[in-house]
Amino acid sequence: MTSNTVTDTATDTVTATLTFAVPAATVFGVLADPTTHAAIDGTGWVQESVDRAPLTAVGQVFRMDMHHAKHPDGDYQVVNQVVVLDAPRAIGWKTGTVAEDGEMVFGDWIWRYDLVPLGPATAEVTLSYDWSAVSAARRAVIQFPPFGPDHLINSLRHLAELAERAELAEPAALAEPA
Repeated sequence: MTSNTVTDTATDTVTATLTFAVPAATVFGVLADPTTHAAIDGTGWVQESVDRAPLTAVGQVFRMDMHHAKHPDGDYQVVNQVVVLDAPRAIGWKTGTVAEDGEMVFGDWIWRYDLVPLGPATAEVTLSYDWSAVSAARRAVIQFPPFGPDHLINSLRHLAELAERAELAEPAALAEPA
């Protein structure tokens, strides 16, 4: 596996790229399953998916139970809204919370995965965290990015492991009687 991490403070984006030994479609399938996101996360903050339906459309919302020692509540929940979905090439979402009045409020930062097939069984995957739309007021409260650059590479390595397992399991699943 080859990897690369870049933090670009001029564009307020951090990216990491890793080459996977599985097809882009398999990687996309893992990413479109919110139940895998806790296992992908490189920080340990994502605990469990509340919504278990696959991600299939821009605008779709899915919730995650989270934990962070520095969060005022420790345990909390986020809402994510899909903003990019181009199977099997790209998927991304913005993260936010639900206000007391029930309205979803998003934080203007985006998680995005771009997948480039390098052959029938290989893909280059780039994970981006983009906080360029975050307001000055929010930046005064939250440090961006709120994690080190190794987080993205760790997440990609976890994703690669899950995708490799999914790729190995697929033929067996197809062989099972209906």
